[in-house]
Amino acid sequence: MSNCNNCPSKNNCNSQATCTIVNNPNNFVTNIIGVMSGKGGVGKSTVAALIAKDLNAKGYRVGVLDADVTGPSIPRLFQVNKQRAVANDQGMLPVVSQEGIKIMSLNLLMDDEENPVIWRGPIVSNIVQQFWTDVIWGELDYLIIDMPPGTGDVALTVMQSIPVTGIVMVAVPQDLVSMIVAKAVNMTKKLNIPILGIVENMSYVTCPDCDKKIKIFEGENTAEFLKEYDLELLGELPMMKDIAGISSPNNNGLSEPVKKIIEGIGDKIVNFLE
Repeated sequence: MSNCNNCPSKNNCNSQATCTIVNNPNNFVTNIIGVMSGKGGVGKSTVAALIAKDLNAKGYRVGVLDADVTGPSIPRLFQVNKQRAVANDQGMLPVVSQEGIKIMSLNLLMDDEENPVIWRGPIVSNIVQQFWTDVIWGELDYLIIDMPPGTGDVALTVMQSIPVTGIVMVAVPQDLVSMIVAKAVNMTKKLNIPILGIVENMSYVTCPDCDKKIKIFEGENTAEFLKEYDLELLGELPMMKDIAGISSPNNNGLSEPVKKIIEGIGDKIVNFLE
């Protein structure tokens, strides 16, 4: 039975009579943001981690739910892959990163993170649902969900079983105007979940000599696509070593230009939801 008192959709929902969402009474999460992509390999998990880190740096209480069960990369992106989640009488306790971000991923429950997950869709979907109902998230301002690529079972489970307040779509330039992104956008809209905007990853490289932006994958009609689907471009992230290497313990952090781009993306998300 759903519990409206601690649901992020409280007072903004017109389906209380038919709602099937179950909320953990120990959790009070204000906003839930799903980070989604039409296909894999576009840097979705990296963008999810960067958004979480930025919101945390802004002073918000942040958690990350890794719903990409068969390809979980969130623990490495936060450098907590050597830790393991534990449970108490109330439920599972998330691992806390060095920055203070709460994280739950299937890899944090496995003895060997390199073991494959050979499960059918319903089992994977149930695990993701339990990461919402059985994990003690406590009080969070933002819960970021790193969703699996595509529009399959798990993405549907997230959108129907967790009170998502908004979706951030991640794409690369050559895919931005394709049917791949359109399918993900249309799925989200059919389920009446707001799309906060699109992050274009691997948008360009910066010339080391003149700082000129060089578009390697020139997208066509991007502006028309955004206008047609009434979407906002939250930001364009370049192809840079410091972004690709955020999971490395030897990473020296992000450059100032990249920090400003990510801060701008975070500001737009906060402004949209607040």
